[in-house]
Amino acid sequence: MAADPMMRGSDGRAVRPPAVAGSFYPADPAELRAVVMGDLAAARPGGPLPRALVVPHAGLRYSGPVAARAYAQLVAGAAGIDRVVLIGPGHRVALAGLAVPSVAAFATPLGIVVVDEEARAAALQDQAVATDDAAHRLEHSLEVQLPFLQVVLPGVPVLPLVAGAVDAATVARVLDRVWVLAGTLLVVSTDLSHFHDDAAARVHDAATVRRILALDPGLDGEDACGCAGLNGLLLLARRRGLVPRLLDLRNSGDTAGDRSRVVGYGAFAFDDVR
Repeated sequence: MAADPMMRGSDGRAVRPPAVAGSFYPADPAELRAVVMGDLAAARPGGPLPRALVVPHAGLRYSGPVAARAYAQLVAGAAGIDRVVLIGPGHRVALAGLAVPSVAAFATPLGIVVVDEEARAAALQDQAVATDDAAHRLEHSLEVQLPFLQVVLPGVPVLPLVAGAVDAATVARVLDRVWVLAGTLLVVSTDLSHFHDDAAARVHDAATVRRILALDPGLDGEDACGCAGLNGLLLLARRRGLVPRLLDLRNSGDTAGDRSRVVGYGAFAFDDVR
């Protein structure tokens, strides 16, 4: 489904329409819910309610089972989450810094996800953050997370952040502004290595996992396409005492793709153990 220039909610406020329904995930609401529920049912929840997650963002037939391992961590403690701050890379629009949308909500076939006004205001206090709807209009890295959030955290508002050319210290500073708001869950959207054969990808992604678990904020685009958001989270985790857990590590050859040219997917939880 192509993105319309504009949608309006029942209150007349602007809503960002789905851009990749029908391609990255089913456009039919019942089919989409069944896919998400099936992936969640196959996942294994466990551990404390995390303060942050790292999830992949390919089409759900490829990365959905891995993303579900992260979102399943929220099922038991969903009542403790008041907002989600979602950060992912910009694939369509060149961007310096980070961008929030001006719209009041994002739409998917499952309904409307309200944009969190308090978190948006907090993020916009930082000079690295601008309002830029063009950066969000066709971006899939954030949109593909919304159906999972709608099923696991129904009614919880989201702040979507697109990260462009921006350093880890700046991202960590922005994330810290919203992390301190009560009940905030951070979700970083990123895939891992791209287009190696299966054997090479496993070596590369295993090394990236070791660096993530060591909270090394020096990853680059060859390691993770969402490295800006991920490096910012890793730096914030160092400062805030968050402890990472690897939940799942696979690639597109394990799920639905050709093993000669794969994309890596990892799911991580970050716990506040203090």
